[in-house]
Amino acid sequence: MSSHDPMDGTDRPTTAPPGPAGQRDRDRQQKDEEFSAFYRANLRSLIGFLISHGAGVQVAADIAQAVMTDAYRNWDRISHPKAWVHKAASRALVRRVASVEEPVDDVPEPTSLVPRPDAIGEWEAQYDALPMLRSLPMKQRQVMAWTLAGFTPADIAEHLGLPAENVRANLAKARRTAAGYLKAREEKQ
Repeated sequence: MSSHDPMDGTDRPTTAPPGPAGQRDRDRQQKDEEFSAFYRANLRSLIGFLISHGAGVQVAADIAQAVMTDAYRNWDRISHPKAWVHKAASRALVRRVASVEEPVDDVPEPTSLVPRPDAIGEWEAQYDALPMLRSLPMKQRQVMAWTLAGFTPADIAEHLGLPAENVRANLAKARRTAAGYLKAREEKQ
């Protein structure tokens, strides 16, 4: 018997129903420890991935936290967590950009995801590539963000459901644009 992971299209064996309460407690503790280690190792890079896609720091942090919450709820059914959270975050950002939201007053600043909430602009400026990434067309920015997150063109094609040739072509175009951007910046200095 197997269960299907809809986020990455793989099947994995299902486990037998939990035994005595003590075993359930040990299983839950193991799940919590595994997820906690995954969360600590991947939250900041997931936020950076969303920022590379064009999200602001606050939006990226909100989406990353929501996706990690969903990942925890589905932890037993996820066979490739890093790909799952990146795919879910990418989709959440697209939904967020596509939705029309009313502005709100006094949104509280995040307190734990950036060094100092009052220094968000300074923190974003440290990421020198952000202006270049934000200038790219959406598909090029998307493949660059996945590449910067450590995924290969084949991985990206699989996760986004695109032909590998399209991913490689968009990546090549994005790299040419980046090289031109860096050359122009050097000439200004």
